[in-house]
This record gives sequence, structure tokens and C-alpha cells, in this order.
Amino acid sequence: MTVRLEELLRQAFPDATELAVEDRTGGGDHFQVIVASPRLSGLSLVEQHRLVYDALAEPLADGTIHELRIKTRGDD
Repeated sequence: MTVRLEELLRQAFPDATELAVEDRTGGGDHFQVIVASPRLSGLSLVEQHRLVYDALAEPLADGTIHELRIKTRGDD
């Protein structure tokens, strides 16, 4: 599952300077993602996280992701 989530994030943030997906519990439904991208520069934290949620909309909607922790930063 981490590979699928990483692929979705790479599609949404092709210019990411850092991108990581961690299965926090080993159960395949609790994740932490880290995204650093110029696309996030100048955006509020809420706006940055909204873009991540948009990228992961399908696995969030179908229940694949039960918990999601997000760390983002814009890289200029």
C-alpha cells in the first residue's frame, strides 16, 4: 500500500524534493506522509494539507487509509 500512496503523491507532486510514506503500525491503514515541494511554497498549512488529501482522495474515500498524518513544506 505504501507504494500505491507514494505513486499517487508523485503524480500530484512531480517536483517534490522530499516524499516519503510510512506505514506507522504495520497494518496497512495508518500512514504518515512527508511532502516537500515548490508547489507548496506560499500556501498555508491547511492549503498544503488539502493538496495532499486531494492526491490521496481515492484511498481515503474507500477506507484504505484509516489514519493519515501529514508533514509538508514548500521548497523554493
